[in-house]
Amino acid sequence: MFITGASRGIGKAIGLRAARDGANIVIAAKTVEPHPKLNGTIYTAAAEMEAAGGKALACLVDIRMEDQIRQAVTKTVETFGGIDILVNNASAISLTGTLATPLRRFDLMHQVNARGTFACSQACIPHLLKAGNPHILNLAPPLGMAARWFAPHAAYTMAKYGMSMCVLGMAEEFRDQGLAVNALWPRTVIATAAVMNLLGGESTMNLARKPEIVADAAHAILTRPSRECTGNFFIDEEALQ
Repeated sequence: MFITGASRGIGKAIGLRAARDGANIVIAAKTVEPHPKLNGTIYTAAAEMEAAGGKALACLVDIRMEDQIRQAVTKTVETFGGIDILVNNASAISLTGTLATPLRRFDLMHQVNARGTFACSQACIPHLLKAGNPHILNLAPPLGMAARWFAPHAAYTMAKYGMSMCVLGMAEEFRDQGLAVNALWPRTVIATAAVMNLLGGESTMNLARKPEIVADAAHAILTRPSRECTGNFFIDEEALQ
């Protein structure tokens, strides 16, 4: 299981849930030294996943860098013998309006969200196609073309919809080869470092749901037969219900 952005938050929660099943998990993220505002590194996440019952491989990966993705995929296959699941979780966020979004932030969101998801998928798919029950799961929203999703933060929505369009296209492209490609999105705000630091702090955290809800939903999706479950845009609580 190759998970981007798995050093904390939803990505780590998905890894921990899989670890309870004894999964082999790759933590593909870029935090190797403790950060003053962010808990966890790829190494602490790996230790937690092993303590939960899995095997973990910590890989330094900035998903904007194709060579780092390719090296991590090669190391994954060498270590675990293949790849069964890719979770495209890593994401950059800025819920800002058009005039308040610097172009460098626009570029970052598109490089990480849309391009990074495409690049990781491209690198993993040749190995996924060899697996018995291959899945790609993108942490991305349903494709709703209503102005209310774009007006407050057009740049962010465009970047996240890039991840969603990867689901739409790749699910159909690889349907006949048995590769499932789905999206998962939370119904409500989830308590993560991004919420604490960027989206309202303690007051919002107190109203947020736990990352484990998304992780349980991901587990329910990723354990389904891939040929019977592809091209879906799941909401976490609906998947669990």
